[in-house]
This record gives sequence, C-alpha cells and structure tokens, in this order.
Amino acid sequence: ESRSVSATVSEELIKSSSIAIILSMLIIFAYILMRFGKWQYSTGAIVAMLHDVVLVLAAFAIFHGILPFNMDIDQAFIAAILTVIGYSINDTVVVFDRIRENLNLHKKANQADIINSSLNSTLSRTINTSMTTFIVLLIIFIFGGAAIKGFIFALMIGVVVGTYSSLCIATPILIDFSGKRMKADLEKAKEEALLEEA
Repeated sequence: ESRSVSATVSEELIKSSSIAIILSMLIIFAYILMRFGKWQYSTGAIVAMLHDVVLVLAAFAIFHGILPFNMDIDQAFIAAILTVIGYSINDTVVVFDRIRENLNLHKKANQADIINSSLNSTLSRTINTSMTTFIVLLIIFIFGGAAIKGFIFALMIGVVVGTYSSLCIATPILIDFSGKRMKADLEKAKEEALLEEA
C-alpha cells in the first residue's frame, strides 16, 4: 500500500494541528489559572505538557523507519498528541489539587514538607492509574491491527512521560516560581535532612 500527500495538504495539516495544540494549551492555561488562582500552577502544567509533546515527537523522529509500523505524522498522530495532553493535565491537576488542599489546611507549616507529603499521597494513585492504562495500551498494541499501532505507540510513550512530568516537572516548577517563602522552606527542609543524616 502506498499513500502520497500533496504539499498543500501537508502544509494545511501542519497549520491546523499547530493551531489545535496551541489553542488547547492556552485554554488549559486559562482553566488552571481559574481553578487554582495562581499563574505558577498554570506555568508548571504547561511546561509539563510541552515536555510530554516534545518527547512523543522525539520518539517518533528517532524510531521512524526503524520500527515496523506506520509512524507518519498524520491526523491519528495529532489525535494521540491531544490525548497525551489531556492525560498529562489530568494527572497534574490531581497532584495540584492535593497540594492546594494541604497548603490551605496547614498554612503555617513548612510548605516544602507539605508539597512533599502531597506528592507522596498521590504517588500510588498516579502509578496505579498509569500502569493500568499502559497495560491496556500494550495489549491493544500487541493484538491490534497495523493501522493503529502508531497511534497506540504515541499514547504509550505519552502515558509514561505524562506520569513522571506531573510529579517531577510540574511540581518543581510550581515551587521554583512560588516565591521566597516556599524556597526558604525547601532550603530549611534540605538542611534538616542533612543534619539527620550526619
């Protein structure tokens, strides 16, 4: 089977998919800003999503021509990217909800410790959800038809990177942009940990 795509259609696909991805990120930025009331949450979520999109694109660029299935950038791939964005933001919102909830409950406590305990309390939920999703995708990838392998492959990569980006990228960016008190609490927590080790 062979397919050819004219330059006009290709340019149109690039333009429309870029607009779709940028619009979805802007809407998600506004949603997080309205939900949490601070731009730091939105910035962390958007950077984590950009990270996820770039890694999925990088995987397709690296493995194109190596893996024995269709890895073209087409409408199915754009649908996979938008699905990954949705998955990533869902995980990030769960983590941010727990952080906000605990920060509001313990306003005078060490914020770094509160964020750390919030991450620990959402860790099992995040890993269980991601593993369940990944196993289902893997089964579809193994037993599904050749036509959807590229789409499922993109989703599998997106689930893995979306899981750790919500924990290891979005939250540290939230801390980095959240002002002097949170940074001071983080430094104090590090010093206490070093003293305990000594």
